[in-house]
Amino acid sequence: MNNKLKRGRGDLVFDIINYTLLTLGMLMVLYPLYFIVIGSVSDPNAVYEGRVYLLPRGVTLDGYRRIFKEESIWTGYGNTFLYTFSGTALNVVLTISAAFTLSRKSLPGRNFFMFMIIFTMFFNGGLIPSYLLVQRLGLIDKIWALIFPVAVGPWNLIIARTFFQTSIPDELCEAAYIDGSSHIHMFIRVVLPLSRALIAIMVLFYAIAHWNSYFSALIYLRSESKYPLQLILRNILIENDVSSSMVYDAYSVGEKQKLADLIKFGVIIVSSIPVLILYPFVQKYFVQGVMIGAIKG
Repeated sequence: MNNKLKRGRGDLVFDIINYTLLTLGMLMVLYPLYFIVIGSVSDPNAVYEGRVYLLPRGVTLDGYRRIFKEESIWTGYGNTFLYTFSGTALNVVLTISAAFTLSRKSLPGRNFFMFMIIFTMFFNGGLIPSYLLVQRLGLIDKIWALIFPVAVGPWNLIIARTFFQTSIPDELCEAAYIDGSSHIHMFIRVVLPLSRALIAIMVLFYAIAHWNSYFSALIYLRSESKYPLQLILRNILIENDVSSSMVYDAYSVGEKQKLADLIKFGVIIVSSIPVLILYPFVQKYFVQGVMIGAIKG
């Protein structure tokens, strides 16, 4: 009885410590995000003075008014949705198809192909050769310049290949062939239904990468009407940065700095909302997909 009582107290102490540490970790992750939200609608003076903790102070929407005052932001939203949807669709199709093919032992030279794919993770031509390649292909100032060069991510391909190696046995594919299925029919009707977790995690990884990308657009796009949201938000930040303009009036400098700080918080919220909306729909597949592709194999 005493041993059971002592063990029960030890378990209770362990649970208290465990939940305390988990709660602290959760707060360390969530509070900075929450602070950005309340900081984007608070008086910058209150933020400077450290008076913004749990609730906004001196509520103002000047930052959001300045952001949404730009008509180009709606064009940026439309462009980013287009780039994200089309790019993610191409990424997932190519990655899943290539990964399944490379996972089959019957593929001649599959180790050589995997070596060449992994090689690109450590060595690449650099920015100038990449730009020259895109230019020679005639993709400058075209949306495909943001999609084709990143059509397949090597790391995601490795995760998908490991998933297929450990979750889709060769015997299952052979049984489908015996029943008269072709390669494409077997892949669509047998493999894909068993790979929903993997597809969900690939969609999440690629969609977030496309959504947050701005450097490729900065390099390859010339027309402002084709700019993605991230590049337009970057330009708004630069336009409202005090150091980017010659202003001699101290009052004007102070007011512009306040507006710039509000905009900095606001653009984070504006650019993150669609991703936060998407995440709950794929959350249940997130851990499952990553763990299957990372631990086994």
